[in-house]
Amino acid sequence: MRPIFHPSLVNGRYGDPTVYVETLFEKHSLLFDIGEIAALSARKIRRVDQIFVSHAHIDHFVGFDHLLRLLVGHEKAVHLYGPVGFAERVSHKLQAYRWNLVENYPCDLVFVVSELGPANSISTTRFRLRKAFAAEAAISRETSAGILCDEPTHRVSAAILEHGMPCLAFALQEAAHVNVWKNRLLARGLPVGPWLRSLKQAVVARRADDYLIHVDDPATSDRLVPLASLRDLLTVTAGQKIAYVTDAADTPANRAAIVALIQNADILFIEAAFAHADAALARERAHLTTTAAGEIARDANVRRVEPFHFSPRYAGDQVRMLAEVMAAFRTSRD
Repeated sequence: MRPIFHPSLVNGRYGDPTVYVETLFEKHSLLFDIGEIAALSARKIRRVDQIFVSHAHIDHFVGFDHLLRLLVGHEKAVHLYGPVGFAERVSHKLQAYRWNLVENYPCDLVFVVSELGPANSISTTRFRLRKAFAAEAAISRETSAGILCDEPTHRVSAAILEHGMPCLAFALQEAAHVNVWKNRLLARGLPVGPWLRSLKQAVVARRADDYLIHVDDPATSDRLVPLASLRDLLTVTAGQKIAYVTDAADTPANRAAIVALIQNADILFIEAAFAHADAALARERAHLTTTAAGEIARDANVRRVEPFHFSPRYAGDQVRMLAEVMAAFRTSRD
C-alpha cells in the first residue's frame, strides 16, 4: 500500500533546511521550514497550502518572499504554523512591500498564520491581499497534545523545543492506508473505477456506516450503497508518520519532548549540525551533534533517519557525518 505523502530534502544535507512533502493524487503539498526554495519548480510551490516553520531564523524562513512572489495573482489560502511571535514576523515580511494596486488583482491571496504557545494555546491571524495584508484580529483557541491541524487525510502535531528561543519540531501522521481487494470486487460483481477513490476517502474521513457511496456501474445502473456493506472490500492500516526536528539544544527536556513527538516515525528528518568531536561547540550554539541525532532516533524507535542541516565546516565530509549518525542509531541501548 503506497503512502500518499512523499517527503524530500529540497537543499540537500548542507543547504537551508526545507522538506517538501508531495501528496499523491491531491493538488496540495506541505513544507517543513521555508528556507531557500528556488530549487522547487513554480508548479510545486503553487501546490503548497500548509507550511510548518520551526522558527524565524533566516535559513528557515527566507523562502517566504519567493513563495509570496509566485502566489500573488492566484486565488489561494496558505496556512502557516510557527512558534510564539511568528505572526508578527510574517506581518513584517508582508508590510515590507507596497500593496496600493491590489484592487487590480482579480484573485485574493490569504495567509492564515497560527502560533503554538505554552499550555497548548494557539493564536491565529489572517492576512488578506485585498486588505493590503493588514493583520486581522487574532483568534485564540486551545488544542491538546500540540495538535496544529487535524484533517481527514492527516494530522500535524508539534513540540516546543529550546534553541535560545522557542523552536518547533513537527510530526505528520497520515490518517490511514486503504487498500482495495480487486478479487473481492470481482466476486461481488463490482467494477474498478473512480468511485473507489470516493470509497477510500469516506473511510479515511471516518464516515458513519450509513454514509452512501455512489457506485459507478455501466453494466447496470449507478446506485448508492451504504458504506457498511462495502467495508469488506478494503484493508485499512495505520498511515505513514513523518517527523521533522531541527535547531534544538541537546538537553534532557528537549530529548524527552522530541522522543515523545516522533515515537515510531517511519521517516525522521533530524538536524545533525555538528560532528561528535565538536559536542562543546554544539552545546554553545544549541544544536544537535551527529551522535545525539542518532541516539534520539534510536530511542524513539524510528524506522528511517535522514540527517540534515550539517554545518558548512564539514563540507566534503558527508560520509563521516552520516556514519556517526548511523553508528549511534544502530547501537543497542543494552
